[in-house]
Amino acid sequence: MLRRLYHEQPASFAFTPANEAWAEAQISKYPEGRQASAIIPLLWRAQEQEGWLTRPAIEHVARRLGMDYIRALEVATFYFMFQLQPVGSVAHFQICGTLSCMICGAEDLIAVCRDKIAPKPFQLSEDGKFSWEEVECLGACANAPMAQIGKDYYEDLTAERFAAIIDELAAGKVPVPGPQNGRYAAEPKSGLTSLTEFESGRAQHNASVQRAVDLGDTIRRIDGTEVPLLTPWRDKGANHAPAPATVRRNDAPVAVTTRTVPAAGNAPEAAPETRPEAAPAEGKRPAALDAPREGKADDLKRIKGIGPKLEKLCNSLGFYHYEQIAGWTPEEVAWVDANLTGFKGRVSRDDWVAQARILAAGGETEFSRRADTGKET
Repeated sequence: MLRRLYHEQPASFAFTPANEAWAEAQISKYPEGRQASAIIPLLWRAQEQEGWLTRPAIEHVARRLGMDYIRALEVATFYFMFQLQPVGSVAHFQICGTLSCMICGAEDLIAVCRDKIAPKPFQLSEDGKFSWEEVECLGACANAPMAQIGKDYYEDLTAERFAAIIDELAAGKVPVPGPQNGRYAAEPKSGLTSLTEFESGRAQHNASVQRAVDLGDTIRRIDGTEVPLLTPWRDKGANHAPAPATVRRNDAPVAVTTRTVPAAGNAPEAAPETRPEAAPAEGKRPAALDAPREGKADDLKRIKGIGPKLEKLCNSLGFYHYEQIAGWTPEEVAWVDANLTGFKGRVSRDDWVAQARILAAGGETEFSRRADTGKET
């Protein structure tokens, strides 16, 4: 199936403060050079924030992860969990239309969608609250026919019950998910044939449904305020050291740009680990400017490791131009590393000075070329 971006797009995208903190935490899970591994969770959080995945959101995530836009677009268009056009503000219905569900009545559910929501898939209802689509197998074949609404499965559906669920959602209610015919989970419709001794002592709902009931509103989109942001890997100091520039193999230095898996008995000896947080706080503050020269600052986002938020922080410290950064001494780098609140160690980690020297001389880096290409598209 060909999946294209929607023809109408917003002008820009930015994470909310809560989602920005969450995104930064997800990126920190991965070692230097592997930030692209966070592409799926960040795209998903962007979709949760906006309701659908916009082009500015895809490009924003790509910039954050140092990826070419096309690579992020490949991910967004490959996975059907990403909605590339607006969906209902209250709920988007995904009707399973594969074999088991089709045999058991999926076509009747699709007819309900056409009647009560809109004639065509992805078409919004008149009030904008609902939309629908037919999807491939969702893995609940024993409870066919079924539909996914928001984050939950509604199983053992009939056309009448499905129509009632839509009416309940339209009225502001959240129907209890799971089997809709009285079944506890996926046991035989005629009742348990084994483990019957556990039937009397079980909870009111199966674990999945019980969790949904406890949350109380499972169609509400995640906004970053649900639970405290936990980053135990940071507490243990994980993934904060830059990757070593070289390893030694058989006493000869070998340059590496990606993680290598050595042969048994021939493990590489990594360069001594350094952590950005350990940069000496007694460094020397670089010379700063009150404002950019001639009222025009350089685009610091062309330096790998500097995004919009970090560019504003640099500007607030009086750093506006490539040549300023290019001239920093090790002591000055240490000061900036220690004073980038929330981004400590970024200067050393991404070697801003080396990048800035190239840009200040009018040259280009591989990252700046990608950034410039992204602006043109």
